Amino acid sequence: MSAYIVYVRDRITDPEEFRKYEEAAPAASAGHPATPLAFYGAVETLEGPRVDGAVIVEFETSNAAKAAYDDPLYQAALKHRLKGAEYRVFIVDGLDTAR
Repeated sequence: MSAYIVYVRDRITDPEEFRKYEEAAPAASAGHPATPLAFYGAVETLEGPRVDGAVIVEFETSNAAKAAYDDPLYQAALKHRLKGAEYRVFIVDGLDTAR
């Protein structure tokens, strides 16, 4: 069953640290087959706090999504994101449409 990592950016707090994350994160995804479905396109917040940006990435399974997030290269890049922006990040399982 497919799974999705959803990155919700609330705000950038340190543009220089965030730039370092943007430079390092793409290399960290190598070796983890995924399909980006949304990447910081226009956002219209309908409920809750304003969303500054969002990314949705599809993986084959929840385990594959978690492996990509836990990859040591991504974890090294993540340190810059945590210093440079406020995010909410989660994995959500897709629907089993094979029924």
